[in-house]
Amino acid sequence: MDKRVKFDFEIYFTNGGSVKGEDFRLDILGDNISDKELADYIVEDLRLLMVGQTKILNKEILNEPHKRKPINEDLGNGLLIDLSHTIENGLVTYKGLPAPIVCDYLSRENSKQFYAEGTQFQIGKIEMVTNTGTYLDCPFHRFENGKDLSAVGLECFTDLDAIVISVPFAETLSITEEHLKNHELRNRAVLIHTGWDTHWNTEKYYENHPYLTEGAANYLKDCSVKLVGIDSHNIDSTLGKTRPVHTILLGAEILIVEHLCNLRLLPKDGFTFSAIPPKFKGVGTFPVRAMAKLPKI
Repeated sequence: MDKRVKFDFEIYFTNGGSVKGEDFRLDILGDNISDKELADYIVEDLRLLMVGQTKILNKEILNEPHKRKPINEDLGNGLLIDLSHTIENGLVTYKGLPAPIVCDYLSRENSKQFYAEGTQFQIGKIEMVTNTGTYLDCPFHRFENGKDLSAVGLECFTDLDAIVISVPFAETLSITEEHLKNHELRNRAVLIHTGWDTHWNTEKYYENHPYLTEGAANYLKDCSVKLVGIDSHNIDSTLGKTRPVHTILLGAEILIVEHLCNLRLLPKDGFTFSAIPPKFKGVGTFPVRAMAKLPKI
């Protein structure tokens, strides 16, 4: 059923003055929309500058037919799309490796003794292996003398020009160089969309998953890509003990991101990709908040 939102607004300017509106109605997708999204839309739509405090008042969701493109689609311009799985206590990412322990080091209740009445904090404690959730591999993961996370420059995993290549797992699990041809790859992040993330956190996810062949890895290296990501359990086949894709890509200082998700939401190209880990010394793998940024239209 189509939804519309009715609301009043007040917008104040940092250089003085304000503008107010009553009984505005806009089409929306879904059942709700945040006050901030509404305020951002009004500010952009009216091309307002020097905006300070904003207020959305008397918001009401109505069941009414859409009269134009929903506001949520307009807000999609310049959208950040999360490509990371959520990490939580007990999550198994890689079978055989321990699940993370996420708990309180200092609980809110226990913190009350240290602060004034009504003030409390939580300090969390996390114990985990670095191969947890959606994570990035750098050369040190495979090579003793390779660059660790502290030695890899920000330009290697931030705002990379990117491309999505779709190879559905229902068609094949083995991704070869033939799947990679006829694409613009040089100096790009290449994200392989197989759809395997639909099996995330199930027994099926860990076995017989999509992977790149050694030939595909060599082809990507020869094309001088910057980073390769996949929405699967491993970029290598895990049926044997060899890991040629990790060896070839990391040996060429091409970063790897595994366990991506939501690649189906991305266009083929025309966006940037980021997967930024903490600056750890002596660590070759760590969870990232991988994301795609779509440009404004």
